Amino acid sequence: MAAAFFNHLADPKSAQAISAGTEPADHVHPQVIAVMKEVGIDLTSAKPQKLTDALARNADLLVTMGCGEACPFVPGLPREDWPLPDPKGQPLDAVRKIRDEIRARVEGLVGRSTALSKV
Repeated sequence: MAAAFFNHLADPKSAQAISAGTEPADHVHPQVIAVMKEVGIDLTSAKPQKLTDALARNADLLVTMGCGEACPFVPGLPREDWPLPDPKGQPLDAVRKIRDEIRARVEGLVGRSTALSKV
């Protein structure tokens, strides 16, 4: 959800988000697809991928969501941790709250840099 919001809100000429997890599922959870569709973002073709050291080394910022020591450590790479609940198995109302919290955090991230803003 965070990568989708970032890529929706940020100027694609300045930055792009890649979504990856330490233990990715085979597919995006149906509840996540449903609540993102409610805000006009279609994740039906999104494919979860593994967060590797190589993928992290190519980043300018690593935003993690509570993965702790399972996340790669790259010296000099700025990292923000957003300890949010996993939407897997949650009822739609809970997933909506997680979605809205993620969107607010992404808006804050994009808002901190005028280089990222589409406007």
